[in-house]
Amino acid sequence: MNTEAAPQEITTLVGREVYTKNGVFVGEVEDLRLDLDVQQVTGLALHELNDELFGPEVESSRGVILPYRWVQAVGDIVIINDVVERLRGEQENDETEVAA
Repeated sequence: MNTEAAPQEITTLVGREVYTKNGVFVGEVEDLRLDLDVQQVTGLALHELNDELFGPEVESSRGVILPYRWVQAVGDIVIINDVVERLRGEQENDETEVAA
């Protein structure tokens, strides 16, 4: 039996929802960033972002690009590390400290 999975086209990632490993919705894959020299995906361009995570920082932009190294699993959805949540938490802590 062949244990290797059949290769899939990278375009199958487009349109998949992205969640943190803690189940928080991050956004939806709109496009991919590629390094053609090594034929590797290096980032996921997201749109339809979770306003609670990104808020006013990205309102004027089309979306964000997450490093592909954050991806933990790909299936019907994409699961990433909880780095986004930690970054958001650090920003809120910084704002609290400045206001104090």
